[in-house]
Amino acid sequence: MTSQEIRSAFLDFFKSKEHLIAPSAPMVVKNDPTLMFTNAGMNQFKDYFLGNATPVSRRVADTQKCLRVSGKHNDLEEVGHDTYHHTMFEMLGNWSFGDYFKKEAIAWAWELLTGVFKLDKTRMYATVFEGDKAGNVEPDSEALALWRQYLPASRIVYGSKKDNFWEMGDAGPCGPCTEIHVDLRSDAERAEVDGATLVNKGLPAVIEVWNLVFIQFNRKANGSLEALPAKHVDTGMGFERLCMVLQGKASSYDTDIFQTIIAQIAALSGKKYGDDASCDVAMRVIADHLRAVSFSIADGQLPGNVKAGYVIRRILRRAVRYGFTFLGFGEPFIYKLVPALVAQMGPHFPEIEAQQALVEKVIAEEEATFLRTLEVGIRLLDAEIEKLQKEGKAQVDGKTAFVLYDTYGFPFDLTELMAREKGFAVDQKTFERELSEQKSRSRNAAVVEMGDWVEVISGADFKFVGYDTCEAEARIVRYRKAKSRGKEQYHVALDVTPFYGESGGQHGDTGYLLSRGERIEVLGVRKENSLTIHITARLPQDVAAPLQAVVDAEKRTATANNHSATHLLHYALREVLGKHVEQKGSMVSPTALRFDFSHFQKVADAELMQVEQLVNKLIRKNSALVEHRAVPMARAKALGAVALFGEKYGDSVRVIQLGDSVELCGGTHVKATGQIGLFKIASEAAVSAGVRRVEAVTGEQAEQRVYLMQGIFKEASSFFNNTPNLVAAIKKTIGENADLQKQVEHFMRERIAALKADLLGHAVDKGEYKLVQMQSDVPPDLAKELAFQLRVSAPNIVFAAASAHGGKPTITLMLGDDVVKKGFNAAQIVRKAAQHIEGSGGGQPFFATAGGKNCDGLNAALQKIIELIDSNIG
Repeated sequence: MTSQEIRSAFLDFFKSKEHLIAPSAPMVVKNDPTLMFTNAGMNQFKDYFLGNATPVSRRVADTQKCLRVSGKHNDLEEVGHDTYHHTMFEMLGNWSFGDYFKKEAIAWAWELLTGVFKLDKTRMYATVFEGDKAGNVEPDSEALALWRQYLPASRIVYGSKKDNFWEMGDAGPCGPCTEIHVDLRSDAERAEVDGATLVNKGLPAVIEVWNLVFIQFNRKANGSLEALPAKHVDTGMGFERLCMVLQGKASSYDTDIFQTIIAQIAALSGKKYGDDASCDVAMRVIADHLRAVSFSIADGQLPGNVKAGYVIRRILRRAVRYGFTFLGFGEPFIYKLVPALVAQMGPHFPEIEAQQALVEKVIAEEEATFLRTLEVGIRLLDAEIEKLQKEGKAQVDGKTAFVLYDTYGFPFDLTELMAREKGFAVDQKTFERELSEQKSRSRNAAVVEMGDWVEVISGADFKFVGYDTCEAEARIVRYRKAKSRGKEQYHVALDVTPFYGESGGQHGDTGYLLSRGERIEVLGVRKENSLTIHITARLPQDVAAPLQAVVDAEKRTATANNHSATHLLHYALREVLGKHVEQKGSMVSPTALRFDFSHFQKVADAELMQVEQLVNKLIRKNSALVEHRAVPMARAKALGAVALFGEKYGDSVRVIQLGDSVELCGGTHVKATGQIGLFKIASEAAVSAGVRRVEAVTGEQAEQRVYLMQGIFKEASSFFNNTPNLVAAIKKTIGENADLQKQVEHFMRERIAALKADLLGHAVDKGEYKLVQMQSDVPPDLAKELAFQLRVSAPNIVFAAASAHGGKPTITLMLGDDVVKKGFNAAQIVRKAAQHIEGSGGGQPFFATAGGKNCDGLNAALQKIIELIDSNIG
């Protein structure tokens, strides 16, 4: 079976078992503060497990794009070195939300693997949870009894809490799991060593293919467990591993998922996969990382310097480095592999095909940038080794290795390889200490101590009414204490809330809760999956009392103005620049808006003016908001709504229509476009390859910007006697200034010629060299020009100049070729002389300058230069 047939067979099987087939959520996570990337199939269903939302179907199956770059078996630096671990992978899964449990989950897993996929039953093993006495958790005897219907006892293995008890985090839903392993060894190997002894021992030939998790407990913050009222099933089967098993391969990289990409890498590099171990690792790394980076970009995450963007940049740079080091790629090449990836995965994941041009552009630009960075890093290491050679040392300092790693993307093994080629070792102990300290700083900065949720009202639903009102009567359903960097706050969940939680680029509301005369400030509001969390510094005295939730209406209105303006801006950009424009990110606050969009060149000033004029025209039309709430996606598409790649949409969506602009959106908006008032673009710039950013203001902020520009215009006009044609006056002044500059340059050339003749006439013949001295107030650039002219007049010249131009002391030293050949170095001499003017300097062996603070020391500095030359001449 091909990989596409295997994926389809899995989904068709569970569709026959009355499961809803859900689309993959984006790999980039937007509204979960605990995650940057989807790292497991269950992530998009967390709200169902936590009780924050009700599932559309109690039975669901899917294949989910996942990304892991840390944790058990997922160290990024190890990917590519073995045969089965990946950064991006697909997780096939089936789910039960309070419906079926262990009996059906195990039966269907067995039926699919042995009945549909025809796996050899004699090669299969199952693990079950052995219990945890310390945690007072019993063994999973139910799973054990069920497996005995399918497997002999000799192929059912007890597993520890580490391997067979799944937890969402330090607190939250959890439960025992049962794993299905397959023994891929030869019959002879199996006869020699019992496969049961190799389960979960890290042997690639005895590998886990499916994990069935039975979520039946809730872990509290104090570590204790409580039974969940509804029990769930969460299963995950690695698609790449399954294809490896079913296609009879020893490595997932040998399956058709990767081989088309690897073949393309081999063709571009001129090397054959399988001929050289180092080249093979490089090809696996590149094939794996191509997928991770491409899908992240398609889902809206561009490479950057912080958080998720940094992770993507690090993955891409690792791939570039392997291509550079082992395959000889000195030019961008990874972007050329994107078409092969699209051909392989586009049929099931249409987003990668739709975003192909952007993905290629971003990757190509990132590659080119990093290759330049690599060159800088190589030069830095070469210079360090040259310095060590002169000092008689044989080891590169670990701190230098860490700088190369942290700043230039050099992993330790590359620095070690390059150093070893020149006979140097690298201090690995110091490098690892520096790396550990950096990781510790990052962890400490991110640590948030979270208490258990305290339930005030059991079984309550959560309702958002903020589209219609800024005030509502509410009750606290639950709260918890949160502590970060020594600061204590409370997270409050209300049964009814008018507060909009930060999401979709829109800032969260602020306001207050009023409870029996007590006012509690709401410092911020954010979304945790679908749960709206109100952040406060304290709780009401009576948490069970009814309260009034009040949003800061003025800030809400300003935010709504900016959010609606982004929709009009998106529409205008597509009208002016073309339909290729797609939103790639946004930020909406009460004071400003930012809009990122796909476009492959700078937006011309004339185009920006067209966009701004069109947006203001749409504002003046005063089109009323047409809102469609909770409509099916098919209906939204029929309305012409623009959906954004990388966003997770439910079965029902909200459509916002403002005139001809129609978009899917969950944010707050104006009742009519006229409310926005005025729209002004503040700037347009590049964010990354193929992505531009417009920053703008609306309403009062736009007015203030107009007033500011008017003030600048009036002030500028006053310098030109308030001429009615300011532009013509400025052009005239610039032209006159250019003419004057030419005259100044002419006078300067005449002065330099006169100075040169005068100085040469007073030159002192010292035998070994000809000394020319000058002490004046000439500007440093004139002294430099004079120095270079004098140098060509005599090969044995020494020109030493001291200047106090503008009250700043400077020294200029020029040495003729014959003087340099005698071993003199202008930079070294100037550095010593500069001490007399309380400064420092440097330059080249034949020319150097220095600046300082003490003009009184200039004469002494000149004398020092002559003394240093005279004392070492001959």
